Amino acid sequence: MDKIRLGRTDLYVTKTAMGCLPLQRRSVDDAVRLLRAAYDGGINFYDTANAYSDSEEKLGLAFEGRRGDVVISTKGMGTSKRDIAEKIELSLRRLRTDYIDIYQFHNPQSLMNPDDPDGAFAAVLEAKQKGYIRYIGVTSHRLKLAKEHLQSGLYDTIQFPLSYLSTAEEIAFAADCFEEGVGFIAMKGLCGGLLTNIGAAFAFLRQFENVVPIWGIQHEREIDEILSFENNPPSLNDEMLAAIAKNREELSGSFCRSCGYCLPCPAGIPIPDAARISFLMGRSRFEPFLTEKWAEQMERINDCTQCGHCKAHCPYKLDTPEILKDQYKKYIEFKQAHKLG
Repeated sequence: MDKIRLGRTDLYVTKTAMGCLPLQRRSVDDAVRLLRAAYDGGINFYDTANAYSDSEEKLGLAFEGRRGDVVISTKGMGTSKRDIAEKIELSLRRLRTDYIDIYQFHNPQSLMNPDDPDGAFAAVLEAKQKGYIRYIGVTSHRLKLAKEHLQSGLYDTIQFPLSYLSTAEEIAFAADCFEEGVGFIAMKGLCGGLLTNIGAAFAFLRQFENVVPIWGIQHEREIDEILSFENNPPSLNDEMLAAIAKNREELSGSFCRSCGYCLPCPAGIPIPDAARISFLMGRSRFEPFLTEKWAEQMERINDCTQCGHCKAHCPYKLDTPEILKDQYKKYIEFKQAHKLG
C-alpha cells in the first residue's frame, strides 16, 4: 500500500488509516482480530484517544510485539501540565508501549500557551524530551481555531473534519497545512455515517496529496470495502460527481456530524443519532429506528429542559434543541406514513 510522509515528520503512513473510536463497541477479541486484519491488509496508521474507553487497550493488545511496524496517534484532554502528563502516562500503559508517535490535544477550546510552565503544552514538551512522544498534534472541529493552531507553529499535525460536504474554505485549509509542512489528518470523512457513498468519499479525499483520512471501522466488511478501494481506486467521474452534488443539496444547512461532544444529555436524549434521525432513516434500513426502544428514546426530546449543555459543547455551534424538535416531528411523520402509530 502506498505511503506518504506526514507533513514535516519522518512518519510514513498509509493514505488509508484506521480510526479506532468504533472499537469501543466490539469485544476485546473481536477488536484485536479487526485491528490485525487491517494490519494484514496493509494499513499502518491507527488513531485513537484516551477518551475512547478501552480503545487504547485493544490497540495495545493487537500490536504488542509489532510496535515498530505501526504508527499510533492518540489524544488527551486537559488544561494543566499535570492533567496531560497523567493522560500521557495512562495512554502509554494502555497501549503497552514506551512511546507514542503523535500525541494530540483533543479538541481544545483555545490556543495553548507554550510558555506556561504549568500549562498543558509544557507536559508534551517534557514528554517529547523524555522520548515518550515523537510528535505533537491537535484536533479541532472549528475552522477559525484550527487556522489559529496552524499559525501558531506549535504542531506537527492537525486533525480536522474533511469530506465532500466540506466548504471551499475548509478544503483550502488542507492546502494551507501542506504549505506549512503540517500533516493533515482528515476525520469525519463520512460525516459520522451520513454519507453512504463510500466510494465517492474515498475518491474525493484521495485527490488531495497531503490528506490522510482516518476511516472509523467497526466491522470486518468495512475493512474489506476500504481495502478494495485501495486495490481498485474509484475515480471522480461524471456519475460520481453528480452523486456528490446530490448529497450536498440534500444535506445542506445545519446537520449533526455525530461528534458526540454534546453528551451526556441530562435528559438522556441520544443526541448524535436523534439529531439526524430523518437522514439515517432515509439513507439506510429504517426498521431498526421504528422499534419501541427507539420510539421511547425519541420521546425524550419532549423532556428537554433547555439547559444549554448541548449548544455550549457543539463545536459547530448548532442550535441542537431546535434541530432535535425538527427531527422529532419528522420522525413522527415518518412513523405515521408507514402506519406505525
